[in-house]
Amino acid sequence: MKRIALMTMMAAAATAATQAQGLQYPKAAKDGTVDTYFGQQVSDPYRWLENDTSAQTAAWVEAENKVTSDYLRRIPFRSKLLKRLTELSNYEKVGAPRKRHGKWYFYKNDGLQNQYVMYQMDELGGEARVFLDPNTLSQDGTVALKGVYFSHDGRYAAYAISRSGSDWQEFYVIDVKTGQLTGDHVEWAKFSGAAWQGDGFYYSSYDRPADGKEFSNVNEGMKIYYHRLGTPQTDDMLFYQNPTQPKRFYEVTTNDEETLMYLYESGDGAGNNLFVRDLRQPGSQFIQLTSNMDYQYMPVYDDGTSLYIYTNYGAPKGRIMKADLRRPGLNDWQVLVAEGQNMLNGVDVINRQFILTYAEDACDHAYVYTLDGQLRHEVQLPTVGSVSFTGDKQGEECFYTFSTFTVPGTVYRYDMATNQSTPYAQPRVSFRQQDFETRQLFFRSKDGTRVPMFITHKKGLKLDGRNPVYLYGYGGFNIALGPGFSVTRIPFLEQGGIYAQVNLRGGSEYGEAWHLAGTKMQKQNVFDDFIAAAEYLISEGYTSPERIAIVGGSNGGLLVGACMTQRPDLFRVAIPQVGVMDMLRYHRFTIGWNWASDYGTSEDSREMFEYLHGYSPLHNLKPGTAYPATLVTTADHDDRVVPAHSFKFAATLQECHTGPNPVLIRIDTKAGHGGGKPLAKVLEEQADIYGFIMHNMGMKYKK
Repeated sequence: MKRIALMTMMAAAATAATQAQGLQYPKAAKDGTVDTYFGQQVSDPYRWLENDTSAQTAAWVEAENKVTSDYLRRIPFRSKLLKRLTELSNYEKVGAPRKRHGKWYFYKNDGLQNQYVMYQMDELGGEARVFLDPNTLSQDGTVALKGVYFSHDGRYAAYAISRSGSDWQEFYVIDVKTGQLTGDHVEWAKFSGAAWQGDGFYYSSYDRPADGKEFSNVNEGMKIYYHRLGTPQTDDMLFYQNPTQPKRFYEVTTNDEETLMYLYESGDGAGNNLFVRDLRQPGSQFIQLTSNMDYQYMPVYDDGTSLYIYTNYGAPKGRIMKADLRRPGLNDWQVLVAEGQNMLNGVDVINRQFILTYAEDACDHAYVYTLDGQLRHEVQLPTVGSVSFTGDKQGEECFYTFSTFTVPGTVYRYDMATNQSTPYAQPRVSFRQQDFETRQLFFRSKDGTRVPMFITHKKGLKLDGRNPVYLYGYGGFNIALGPGFSVTRIPFLEQGGIYAQVNLRGGSEYGEAWHLAGTKMQKQNVFDDFIAAAEYLISEGYTSPERIAIVGGSNGGLLVGACMTQRPDLFRVAIPQVGVMDMLRYHRFTIGWNWASDYGTSEDSREMFEYLHGYSPLHNLKPGTAYPATLVTTADHDDRVVPAHSFKFAATLQECHTGPNPVLIRIDTKAGHGGGKPLAKVLEEQADIYGFIMHNMGMKYKK
């Protein structure tokens, strides 16, 4: 591929009048960049916006944010929305407790704390003491706790933090007994836990990036280091690297007894390779168990002689298999729990029993099995919804957290012997739950595929074609969307809106076949499913094109970008959040190369390039087109999907768009892809998004 750059920059401060409600968008300079793919030239005139640390980009960001903030501030009911969102969020949120080395730990948010606090108890239900409070680590709540990892003797806990929403992690170590920091500090870790062995732990990291390129340069050459307590990071021992595969992820874990070590290799396919090492044998080396990263292989338990492994190898919907440590190769594994009709999406070992969670039409059902694979009973869940279990492999206590679209996450204590559940922590949110209902609908996509969708709304809904709809989807990377609660949806529902969540192809709802049907040369299926969902809601009298807002983040931002460029007539509002908008260059930034298993890349072949170019949101904006009212969102510390995607898309959209609808970009500061974002920032962002949606649908805010 050849790059031609003709730098003919114009002043970024210049403005161009538009028809959009009197808005004047900053005039973005063009630099004349053209790339050649398989003989075809593709213009990329806003390439300079990829340099997120340049003065020119900073000036453009400042100008765009001023236009956007001025617009959002003028929305009459925006302050009322923020007030209501704040009221709804101000309730105690308690996570399921877990026992570690004789103490109980749980997370809690008193209501409006920016970050959850980790508490410690001597006994279940006893006095709770603060163990780790990330709110004390920054004044604005932008330092988030990413994980806590106890040493196997219970003396220490390594904890990971991130700053301003970045994927970069730092590790600190706390003395569990005294609560004091040890002085250990590790930087530039990424996508890593802390695997304890002896008097230290293993972690995965990259070399320190060049100044100014921390959040944009390609991440490659991941290494595993061992950090010994009491020593500086510069003395950490390089434990593992694979220079022949710089664009892969590597991580190790150890079992509680420190007798086995696992090595995971991923990044070249939808799954991982698995290696095991017997630490009881002096001088032992890793044994490779698998060799195909198109499949997942995850150890869930070991008894000293056998490994119990979840895999979708030979079972697209997942199964449990057993490997003998004396003959651990994949060909010698035995089936314990065979593949079923539904997707196996959760495996826990608690009290030396399996709890297996299956998704039936995207709703969870859980079952208890013995370790030799015999079904005991189905867990009697409160109703249809989503569930996650918490407990120790050897401990008797078991808890689960259950939620639906109208029921916030409730913690239950579960007796595995009697199959009885008792509420342990029930949140109280100030809204009339009984006024709303959820239904699951099924519709046919463009090619006839049957696709499920959940809708939640006030009871007594009239099918008059006038109901506002917030249509949400993701459709990728084997990720399922199940029922889940969010207070941010409630004001929209209270004002008569419908929340619609579509289970698009590309997810894991129906197994690997469903996932693959939304990848690479089949990616258009995902967009067709989403478009068909909107058309179905219109045909059934729920709504009309003037009352539909489409929303999605990350891969879901790509979804929104593709659908609004393919069918600008079908939607009133579009909210592409932290989206992958440049499908020709996504793999050139941070960990974008890891998405090739779902997307393919523009360098693979002419056919793949042409397919990507055919739906890439950035490259399918057409001059003189009236697009939906659009609010693009991104953040300055997003090193997952770099903000350049949204920058270039917004600049091109403002250039191409005609008509009265506003097309804006909201660029957050000290924030990243979304994880760890402080509550205050979440509420401000959601007030802006819902305010933008409701205002552009002509909705009035009623008390």
